[in-house]
Amino acid sequence: MQAPAPPLLPLLRSQLQAELLTLVLLSPGREWSLTELAGRAGGSVSSAQREMTRAAEAGVVSSRRLGSTRLVTAAESPLTGPLTELLLRSFGPRQVIAEEFAGLGGVEAVYLFGSWAARYEGVRGRPPADIDVLVIGAPDRDDLDEAAQRAGSRLAREVNVTIRSAPWWREGQDSFHREVTRRPVVTVLEGVAQS
Repeated sequence: MQAPAPPLLPLLRSQLQAELLTLVLLSPGREWSLTELAGRAGGSVSSAQREMTRAAEAGVVSSRRLGSTRLVTAAESPLTGPLTELLLRSFGPRQVIAEEFAGLGGVEAVYLFGSWAARYEGVRGRPPADIDVLVIGAPDRDDLDEAAQRAGSRLAREVNVTIRSAPWWREGQDSFHREVTRRPVVTVLEGVAQS
């Protein structure tokens, strides 16, 4: 199953622009070198420089020089909050996890839980460090680990995957089930069992 295309892509100049802005804006307070951004987003340093210059001119990122290195970070601006929310919903963890986990055999459903799920549901808090993913089914663990590594690389965050069975998801009584289900849970993929 192919994950749906991000809805904002036609509004933004390119996938590269979207991924660069997503990396910077979803990590407020973190400074990124242009080389690191380009490597994460799969573009050239010159393209990353052009996009970050445009973003700085728009007031959504700020930059400073440290020797010969240009560092960029999310700026405090009236545009930053709304743009961050749009990027979160279109290019953030939910979209990347969907893209990387789509097509994995033995997966019945994939959910975000923990801090990222809370942010998607509008619960305020500091930016989460890692991404908690619940996979329902019996996937090949090596394939799942590879998908998690790809997603983590794209998002510049650790992706922690927990696997549980469909009966556990429906009827679980343990403390982990209670912890997960009493807080926000965001559907990433559902009804995708493949052999």
